[in-house]
Amino acid sequence: MNEVTQSPQGELALAPQGRLAGLFPRKLGISVVREYGIVASFIAVFLILAFSSNVFLTKTNVLNMLDQTAPTGIMAVGGTLVFIAGGFDLSIGAVFAISGVLAAKAAPSLGPSLSLALGALVGLGFGVLNGLLVTIGRINAFIATLSTQLVIRGLAVAITSGYLIVVTNPGFSHFGQGRALGVTYGPWVWLIFALCAGVMLSRTSLGRFIYASGGNQEAARLSGVRVPLVRAITFAISGFSASLAGVLIASRVSTGQADAGTGIEFTVIAGIVIGGVSIFGGEGAIWRSVLGVLLLTMIGNGFNLLGINPIYSQVFQGGIILLAVAVDSWSRRST
Repeated sequence: MNEVTQSPQGELALAPQGRLAGLFPRKLGISVVREYGIVASFIAVFLILAFSSNVFLTKTNVLNMLDQTAPTGIMAVGGTLVFIAGGFDLSIGAVFAISGVLAAKAAPSLGPSLSLALGALVGLGFGVLNGLLVTIGRINAFIATLSTQLVIRGLAVAITSGYLIVVTNPGFSHFGQGRALGVTYGPWVWLIFALCAGVMLSRTSLGRFIYASGGNQEAARLSGVRVPLVRAITFAISGFSASLAGVLIASRVSTGQADAGTGIEFTVIAGIVIGGVSIFGGEGAIWRSVLGVLLLTMIGNGFNLLGINPIYSQVFQGGIILLAVAVDSWSRRST
């Protein structure tokens, strides 16, 4: 667990435990499972599927998994920042939907590029709103984002009147269907977004402040960290990640729909938690969430390839989530 300490000079210091810099655990036990469980699980599932299915490692299947996972992965990157800062964001599914709806609605008048940019920026605005409600409004993050989710989803339904918004301009689909080096743009966007967030989190002052805000709010505040501002920034990034994923899907299918992304927030949260990001704040890393989302995708893909009833996939994933949360709680009690 990251620990926040204060030097005699009043400067903020973060213990490197749980960060990318901590390559070797200081002690054995439940903390080791928490730190490296996602890596071991990912490798184990990968090897099992590689030897069990002749299709799993084919180029088509791998690229298909990456393409399908990219929107969820993009949202998980933004959600990771919120979790580490001690927050929670349930509104991302609704932001995902309304961003695609607004982009599709604006496409005939603004053109493909500007309409997609508008859709992406809408999420940033809703993220700022969530941040203000949680920090200045002092509303519990769970309740605040649950409420904004209902409001945003309702607005999406009102804009569409319950109908699909179809975009006929072929340029609108380029972002979702275009390819670079044989790979659709989605995985590339996910990779770039994850790298930028990872560098920010591990190499900048803002990243240290995010860890501090979630690890020990009072110590961070006494050390000069503007905790409300830091947390608001993480909500803004989370909103932007949701809208970026939303316009990606809207572009892929050339359609905006109010019910898009229904329940996707739970898949995103599951990937983050399975990756070892603490639900209590102050712990986690971007690469962990990336592996967590990929692990969920591999499990679902593996059950399909092996012809196993998909219901058992949900049971298996639910069990992994419970185990991840339990390990997180146990590791905190042991420190």
